[in-house]
Amino acid sequence: MTDYDVLRVFCGPHGGYGNELGVVREGSVMPEREDRQAFAEKLGFSETVFVDDPERGVIDIYTPTLRLPFAGHPCVGAGWLLDVPELVVPAGVVGARQDGEFCWIEARAEWVPPRTLRQYATAAEVDDLPVPPKGEWIYAWAWLDESAGRVRARAFPGRDDGIEEDEATGAAALLLTERLGRALNITQGTGSQILTAPQPEGWTEIGGRVHLER
Repeated sequence: MTDYDVLRVFCGPHGGYGNELGVVREGSVMPEREDRQAFAEKLGFSETVFVDDPERGVIDIYTPTLRLPFAGHPCVGAGWLLDVPELVVPAGVVGARQDGEFCWIEARAEWVPPRTLRQYATAAEVDDLPVPPKGEWIYAWAWLDESAGRVRARAFPGRDDGIEEDEATGAAALLLTERLGRALNITQGTGSQILTAPQPEGWTEIGGRVHLER
């Protein structure tokens, strides 16, 4: 078995929750894409990262069924683990920084694959949603406190890969931030926390807490 770390990304204020992320620090042990894809499927996390150059921050991201040009929680987790000022992904160069208990990345909405952002009237409606049919990537959200920018959200990838609901999704949070044009404090899944902030020239920062699980 290839060595890998497990992180929880976008943890809640007391360190719980967060979305699990597999990280293979020595990507050179598995250079072929088909082998990486098979390993990501075997691990079964919503995403797995392979580090190809730890000093330059070059990473490769996979779900159990496909390779991604960019994804939020893998970049936040890898940025925290590698402690580098930037990450290089197929979509472009992602800024990264540490700020106390939070790790932040800076990315662009056009890097994110299509998502359906679906607003509901209340957080209770979001809480009560069943898992929708497969085929559409849905980010369901409602205001908890609009004046304070607090949001309740759940994410349903809609893929046939065993991930019915994503506990914390930085890329979808980025899209919502761009649509609303304001900083957000998002509670997603069972208790994960995602912070976002629009930046100049089309960039958006996404931040969260990261914990090393193993």
